[in-house]
Amino acid sequence: MTPQPSPEVGAAVKAADRAHVFHSWSAQELIDPLAVAGAEGSYFWDYDGTRYLDFTSGLVYTNIGYQHPKVVAAIQEQAATMTTFAPAFAIEARSEAARLIAERTPGDLDKIFFTNAGADAVEHAVRMARLHTGRPKVLSAYRSYHGGTQQAVNLTGDPRRWASDNAAAGVVHFWAPFLYRSRFYAETEEQECARALEHLETTIAFEGPGTVAAILLETIPGTAGIMVPPPGYLAGVREICDKYGIVFVLDEVMAGFGRTGEWFAADLFDVVPDLMTFAKGVNSGYVPLGGVAISGAIAETFAKRPYPGGLTYSGHPLACAAAVATINVMAEEGVVENAARLGADVVGPALRELAGRHPSVGEVRGVGMFWALELVRNQETREPLVPYNAAGEANAPMAAFGSAVKAQGVWPFINMNRTHVVPACNVSEAELKEGLAVLDAALSVADEFTR
Repeated sequence: MTPQPSPEVGAAVKAADRAHVFHSWSAQELIDPLAVAGAEGSYFWDYDGTRYLDFTSGLVYTNIGYQHPKVVAAIQEQAATMTTFAPAFAIEARSEAARLIAERTPGDLDKIFFTNAGADAVEHAVRMARLHTGRPKVLSAYRSYHGGTQQAVNLTGDPRRWASDNAAAGVVHFWAPFLYRSRFYAETEEQECARALEHLETTIAFEGPGTVAAILLETIPGTAGIMVPPPGYLAGVREICDKYGIVFVLDEVMAGFGRTGEWFAADLFDVVPDLMTFAKGVNSGYVPLGGVAISGAIAETFAKRPYPGGLTYSGHPLACAAAVATINVMAEEGVVENAARLGADVVGPALRELAGRHPSVGEVRGVGMFWALELVRNQETREPLVPYNAAGEANAPMAAFGSAVKAQGVWPFINMNRTHVVPACNVSEAELKEGLAVLDAALSVADEFTR
């Protein structure tokens, strides 16, 4: 679709937004949201007709891009047939979505509890774990994000937690492996893995194994920096959970449904959790949907005992119809395989070449369509380009880099010292190369702040 400029409409949209919309995670008077007129495939455009290649996939959820005609048609058809219905009934779209998801989840995660998004999926997974074990505590990692609701944000391990952390949510944080900024003085992936597992087990010992209901991990942390865990780490966590009777929960909200070149990132590590949360890519965000995939053992806990939780819109027919169409599109069009191939053959090699040319790039990491560049002032000392949780003038280098990317027609995903490369999983090779060339040019701006 060719964008048709309409600046008057854009001005009206912007004025109404500024007058009435309260935006997430923002100081309301310090933001300037772009008024978006339309989107299709890997692109969106504003009311001036400026088109952007979306390297963010919305918020890392449009895994099949914007406005896929088969998914749009499925939503329209479902709306014409049954727009909504209460969750206590068996509905075709809901049943089929659950079946298709369960076919792809690892192990015996065959029961699907539907939520409206990833945060409430995490909330319910934690509730299930506590009820299943009768224990109060949940361990989660620093450098993680699990959602913005009260329990989920307390489980989060980045600064978004701080304002809402009441220190009474039964949450204990620990360090997960991240060799580039190791907390364990490790020099190899093997050392990092072994020491991180020892640290986790020691944390459990000092907290009291009989008090720990669950360990919650993003299979591959997303907004915290796409730190792919070293070989053996997730398997080691699985063994620790089995040893102490702890429920192992994997958060696949961002990594799931093709993002890593597998249906679920857990498949990369041959590990099966007890509970797995999902959202985002399950239907490319076309209609809000999330859920918890539940193992047989935990499902059995609630076979004759009511599960004390639910949502009015659990398994909403429009959302589930979108999920059915999205999963079928991904299978028919080889979207998961496309993400794996382009990640291995195009993105990975290109980003490593960038790292060799730009002193501001400290590390490249990722898999599939899930990559991050760690930006630094000094490659040898690994000093971050901006301080941790920088804002205002302290964040000027990252702001300048981001502006340079946008000026060349690519919308970047930037968080702290990282720029993420997370386009649609069905992005074309030509689109990828277009975006990567823009990143290459814009990194010269970040290079100006190195020393």
